[in-house]
Amino acid sequence: MIDFDPPPVFSISAVGTHPAVACAGGGYVWDEVLEYRVWLHPEQGADDLHNGNDYFLSFSSYRDALDFSELGAGREEPLALVLQREYLEESAPGNYTHVIAERITEWPIEFLRRPRRTPQTIPAFLAPDAPSNRLEILRGLV
Repeated sequence: MIDFDPPPVFSISAVGTHPAVACAGGGYVWDEVLEYRVWLHPEQGADDLHNGNDYFLSFSSYRDALDFSELGAGREEPLALVLQREYLEESAPGNYTHVIAERITEWPIEFLRRPRRTPQTIPAFLAPDAPSNRLEILRGLV
């Protein structure tokens, strides 16, 4: 269970319209939460609605997704589908690149504890005078 209030989705009317295929994690920053997802696994006891294949249901709030995830077997904890308009790519440990391109990725809810990206977040992270623990910038501590 998390101890913070995850942000609302960007557009309630768009919930459930996003493709199933998304990047997994990464990028360090987020711009919008598109939906909350609960993945279901028939082989673990979820209803088999897709010929034995895993599937997800979309929710417009974290609380609704969490409540659903706790109702039965074969349901994962909720994930957030986030939009990144810009993000940090780490090609090797400590080697960061500022990418200006949109992508959609699934994140653990805990990652949303980080503040939403601002125009200063990535430049401050990459600045030569950034603190030795650059992650403090992403966590909103600097």
